[in-house]
Amino acid sequence: MFAMSETELLAQRSEPVPLASNLTSVQPGGGFCYRLELAWGRVRRFLLKTFRPGYVRRMAQRRHGSADGAPHEILDPRDLKYARNQCDCDWDVADDRFRWRERIPLARWGLAEVAILGLLPAALLTGVAVAYPQVGYVALAGCLWLGYVCYFFRDPPRRLPAGEGLLVAPADGTVAEITRLEKDEFLGGPAVRIGIFLSIFNVHINRVPSAVRVIELRYSPGLFLNALDPASAIKNENMWIGLEEQAAPHRRLVVRQIAGLIARRIVCNLRPGELLSAGHPFGMIKLGSRTEMIVPDQPDLQIETRIGQKIKAGKTVLARFASQPDD
Repeated sequence: MFAMSETELLAQRSEPVPLASNLTSVQPGGGFCYRLELAWGRVRRFLLKTFRPGYVRRMAQRRHGSADGAPHEILDPRDLKYARNQCDCDWDVADDRFRWRERIPLARWGLAEVAILGLLPAALLTGVAVAYPQVGYVALAGCLWLGYVCYFFRDPPRRLPAGEGLLVAPADGTVAEITRLEKDEFLGGPAVRIGIFLSIFNVHINRVPSAVRVIELRYSPGLFLNALDPASAIKNENMWIGLEEQAAPHRRLVVRQIAGLIARRIVCNLRPGELLSAGHPFGMIKLGSRTEMIVPDQPDLQIETRIGQKIKAGKTVLARFASQPDD
């Protein structure tokens, strides 16, 4: 294989596409818990500006980038949770006082659901059991429900497999489809689509398959058919993510997050143009759903999975490119 010149490699790179007008949040489908979080954010920002103006000034001085485009004021990193894709500002790790939340083994995008849908019902049922001992079993039901909600939003650590040319799974679940496509427009040629079904018992954090740069994001509102229904891949609400590998020859990849019958909230906090390491968590789908990975069908592509296989995001190798370009 002949080495390409630097000019030829640069010519292959793609320019990031600005966000579409219908992508106004990292959770574009909205939702009850989402609206409550936004409402609390307005209250929190009012309290900070009223009672902690010094903190607000310090955070503004330490902020990098611009908050232009954000739908609300960005006072500290908490305000980026649902608005990260609308602006390019951020803080250094040392200046983010809330970075500790990432050590909680729960998806940060699901903490509100854990509190509202899990903790609150459990507390109410426990209160009923205390007031009416004859129905004390409802407290157990509440605790079991809280346990399931925490279990669903769990975010276990993953160790990336070693090796070059690897494409790791973008989602936990079961491989439901391996289909060869005559042509994918974004990839510019033949492709292989690997579909993954996520049940309500799988981890729902999505991770990037390899070291990539984000090129384009497309959000499509739609139906909420059962993810096992083949029509769901076309008709359901979904987030299409166009990626390009950082290393030469800069292959293009696609990951699609597809909502299901129960899952109706897609989270994708990516920004066009940003660089991501392999296995980096970039979002989730809340409850049972489907995730697809589309890769170029090249002679050196080796599919390392099979239909029916149980896989784990950021850990299971789905495919690999056997040959690597010369340095």
